[in-house]
Amino acid sequence: MSIKFEVLHVCKQSGARLGKLTTPHGVFETPFFMPVGTQATVKTLTVDEVKEVSEGLILGNTYHLWLQPGNEIVRKHGGIRGFMKWDGALLTDSGGFQVFSLSSLRKITEEGVHFRHHKNGAKLFMSPEDSIKVQEDLAADIIMSFDECPPPYETYEYMKDSIERTIRWAKRGKDALTTDQALFGIVQGGLNKELRQHCAEELIKLDFPGYSIGGLSVGETKEEMYEITKFLNPILPFDKPRYLMGVGAPEDLIMNVINGVDMFDCVLPSRNARHGSIFTTEGKVNIKNKKYEDDMEPIDKGLNTPVNNYTKSYLRHLFKAEEYLGMRLMTYQNLAYLKHLMGEIRNAIKEDRLLDYLEEMKEKTNYFK
Repeated sequence: MSIKFEVLHVCKQSGARLGKLTTPHGVFETPFFMPVGTQATVKTLTVDEVKEVSEGLILGNTYHLWLQPGNEIVRKHGGIRGFMKWDGALLTDSGGFQVFSLSSLRKITEEGVHFRHHKNGAKLFMSPEDSIKVQEDLAADIIMSFDECPPPYETYEYMKDSIERTIRWAKRGKDALTTDQALFGIVQGGLNKELRQHCAEELIKLDFPGYSIGGLSVGETKEEMYEITKFLNPILPFDKPRYLMGVGAPEDLIMNVINGVDMFDCVLPSRNARHGSIFTTEGKVNIKNKKYEDDMEPIDKGLNTPVNNYTKSYLRHLFKAEEYLGMRLMTYQNLAYLKHLMGEIRNAIKEDRLLDYLEEMKEKTNYFK
């Protein structure tokens, strides 16, 4: 079995979907958010802590694990799960995002991508087939097609060439797959609806078990992002999961759920936490602000977590003193909040009141300001 997905309920008020995703390592209600374990670790947290602040699914990064320690080493451990001692479900990206983020270090050809190592400059090459092979060794339940994530404001000609190649690469990756891992196709096309539709339709013909929406949250406005997910909602197959890659701000999660998305991941909550930017049930907080110096309240009265054992004053002190415990506690808080938010969103879908919940969120928090 690779995966199974069914839509359980559609919110009468918003059209958002409540679903059930069955994987070899657990059954999960959608929509959900996945913490990112780039290097087979969610930065600063132990595996037991990750279990507490996630739904039981996390993401690993193909490019980074391919370079260090190498997919062979991870395979000897039985994949990422054995390597990091994670017993939940797992998804890996394809390395395609690094084609975008390391654009100064790479050259794209039809065969694949020639890279320079982002640290030591060594020559590297990855093809769609290589990406699948590495992901087979990493042994995630859900894996991604190798694609190019183009910058959002490229020319029409560039985008057209890029998506045609992404479609060809998706087919090559599918042909190369030798396991029963669930391989998703990735819809690209920037902000051009015609190209997005063409890319989606060609990938749908290839009949993947799920579809990712790539190339968003890479520099465009939030309105432009929502416009594309809303546009793709009726085009993507209703009975297959939709995964919006690299999106994790609270306001983006609820808006894209309304636009039909089931799965999310992002480094944002853990990265922000390490810089003192905190998600709470009342909105965003910058714990470094001087006003918290003698604030004796917990960071988030609306959430019952171990982080509430400490005052804002103490948490601010940890950041000012550059103590690692501050980063750990705030990473826990941010991921715990997103888990809480997605649970609230699922309940609101069940009760056909997601738009009411959106209004409450706008009223009670500063996420939309």
